[in-house]
Amino acid sequence: MKASQTLKKRQLRNQMRQHRRALSPLQQYHAGQQLYRQLCTQPLFQRAKHIALYLAQDGEIDPNATLQQIRKQHKTCYLPILMPGNTLRFRPYRKNSRMKNNRFGIPEPQGNHFRRTNALDLVLLPLVAFDEKGGRLGMGGGFYDRTFAWIRQHPKMCRPKLLGLAHHFQKVDELALESWDIPLDGIVTDKEILLLKN
Repeated sequence: MKASQTLKKRQLRNQMRQHRRALSPLQQYHAGQQLYRQLCTQPLFQRAKHIALYLAQDGEIDPNATLQQIRKQHKTCYLPILMPGNTLRFRPYRKNSRMKNNRFGIPEPQGNHFRRTNALDLVLLPLVAFDEKGGRLGMGGGFYDRTFAWIRQHPKMCRPKLLGLAHHFQKVDELALESWDIPLDGIVTDKEILLLKN
């Protein structure tokens, strides 16, 4: 990656993170409600039984309203667990789950059971920025890309749908894609749904 491109990504990442951290708790609450209203209309969400999502940090759009509905509909919810090698595994997240902070201070459910990534139906993941073509900018750690790299190597294997979640203002004109970026199936914001054909 060119140094100028790296600098642009860093600047964009900082700008978007500042913007979303500046939202008030009420704005975040309303954005999360609107996010769920967009998601719940989607057949891929309605059909999914095993759904991974995240606990919002750093001003990320909050999927808590979606989490509550997942539980009401008797679907199973999973949270990412940070593993050695900077990959993720997904563990069930229940109301009574014991939680422990990982090295970034993000709570993770404790236990021994994981669900294989190819046995998840839907993965809802956070974004820092995105474009109309499904280009995405994450936090820069590459956790989701490493975790789902097998999708490129085994394209016919059963796989979850990957939806990025973001505030609508995180949309930009264009993002440069890297060779290791795993394409998303869509992006959902508090104002729109962008489904992509990969």
